[in-house]
Amino acid sequence: MAFKLGDYVLVLDEDLSGVVTKVKGDTIFIETEDGFLLDFQVNELVLKDKKESIASEIFLNSSIADVVSEKEIPKRKNQPKIRAKDRYEPTMEVDLHIHQLVKSSRGMSNHDMLTLQLDTARHKLEFAIKKRIQKIVFIHGVGEGVLKMELDYLFGRYNNIKFYDANYQKYGLGATEVYIYQNVSKD
Repeated sequence: MAFKLGDYVLVLDEDLSGVVTKVKGDTIFIETEDGFLLDFQVNELVLKDKKESIASEIFLNSSIADVVSEKEIPKRKNQPKIRAKDRYEPTMEVDLHIHQLVKSSRGMSNHDMLTLQLDTARHKLEFAIKKRIQKIVFIHGVGEGVLKMELDYLFGRYNNIKFYDANYQKYGLGATEVYIYQNVSKD
């Protein structure tokens, strides 16, 4: 392509443009819009029809405000900050100590108390499954471990849960955390 004096050219791979001031073989000398005199090889330049800004061509069919608003990052709605530590806290706690379940355990046999505690645990677990609550902590205390054993047996009968000792720092040894898998189909 032959360039002649006065042609308006764009520089490839750079954000430069200017007017041809001198042609010497394959070397083209241009004056940029900022008044700098630069030289380029013929293959580094592209002829531009008229001296209009590129911006005016880009925005021919839309306003600059439309393009800017399209490029702006939409502001995210402020969501409450949840500390990583709190994110994994269980959403439901059930205290199975007998004094939490009845006003007085007087007159109740050990079997009666254990049955009440297990019924309460089963009801709370069914409630959590129905309400799609994902984590529950059952506080059972240490004691002789009978209630814990019975709870392990109860939880083992469900195929959509896993259970393990709850956070030791928060509950000590006397609590079991249950995680309920929510998307398991019911048979």
